[in-house]
Amino acid sequence: MSASPLAIATIAGDGTGPEVTAEALKVLEAIAQLEGFDYSVEPLDWGGDRYLRTGEIIPAGGLELLRSKDAVFLGAIGHPDVPPGVLEKGLLLELRFKLDQYINLRPVKLLPGVETPLAGRGPDDIDFVVVRENTEDLYCGVGGFLKKGTPDEVAVQQAVYTRKGCERCIRWAFEYTRRRNSPKKTLTLVAKTNVLTFGHDLWWRTFQEVARDYPDVTTDYNHVDACCMWMVKDPQAYDVIVTTNMFGDIITDLAGILQGGMGVAAGGNLNPDPGGVSMFEPMGGSAPKYTGKNVINPIAAINAMAMLLEQSGQPQAAARIDRAVASVTGTKMKSQAAGRMGHGTSEIGDLVVAALSE
Repeated sequence: MSASPLAIATIAGDGTGPEVTAEALKVLEAIAQLEGFDYSVEPLDWGGDRYLRTGEIIPAGGLELLRSKDAVFLGAIGHPDVPPGVLEKGLLLELRFKLDQYINLRPVKLLPGVETPLAGRGPDDIDFVVVRENTEDLYCGVGGFLKKGTPDEVAVQQAVYTRKGCERCIRWAFEYTRRRNSPKKTLTLVAKTNVLTFGHDLWWRTFQEVARDYPDVTTDYNHVDACCMWMVKDPQAYDVIVTTNMFGDIITDLAGILQGGMGVAAGGNLNPDPGGVSMFEPMGGSAPKYTGKNVINPIAAINAMAMLLEQSGQPQAAARIDRAVASVTGTKMKSQAAGRMGHGTSEIGDLVVAALSE
């Protein structure tokens, strides 16, 4: 048992976020009892409703509160009455940047019983991880307008890359590839060095230099367009991918569909440094049209909770959740699509809890 309880802040957020968060917490309660560890949860009402009510996205002292926690669980953000980008930039990107969550970790694994659009492919064929740099590139917001609103308007958006940002992401990806202990033990850099000849040259040179410290890891390189092609044609070829922020945003959506859709895809925004606070979330969004109907798929949220535990010193608990989820998707669910699962949202959570003891 850990010396102190695992302190988690939850931001259930908008739409169906509270529903899937409830199921993730249900599974957390069960696995904590089974594995014998203590935890505490502090729920935060950040999201669209609070913004519409108060004009605040992150309240005063909010960042300091999160820095006092071991991890953050985010259900979903996105409110139909809030303009696109307000919550995404003001909450999700703000937390990534201010908490220096410089790694975005996206496991891509096809679970038993889950359909993939790739004909003839099964769970043995789709099992890789994307490590995305999470605090630089086009997301830094560098740029501006000239003569905005006129026929001569010019818009400039600049990508920012630093040696520090590249190296810490690449080095973490090498360490993760080594820990993952896959038979492939291969780290593939995905970039566009033939066109983006400044920033991606920095990525390429940094990758080659860091690779010298990991002679046991096989290295590879793909242009991003070729990666999109090969992920579809031969996903089994990949073990771990490391890539830039913008390209990582794109290829992880493609990867999410390969693993059966956003109903099962989970991700982590990691600050792996000592004392760093990481945030974990399902990738499916707030899906407001399904709010309150008990039809949304909570599997991605439960997978995100497993990731939180794995990265917070409870790998055995995480592995046990992974096995339970695979059992439920493989034997209990008709589909991963909302309303077609064969069970309601809360019933899926109950099924995963029951499978933890199998």
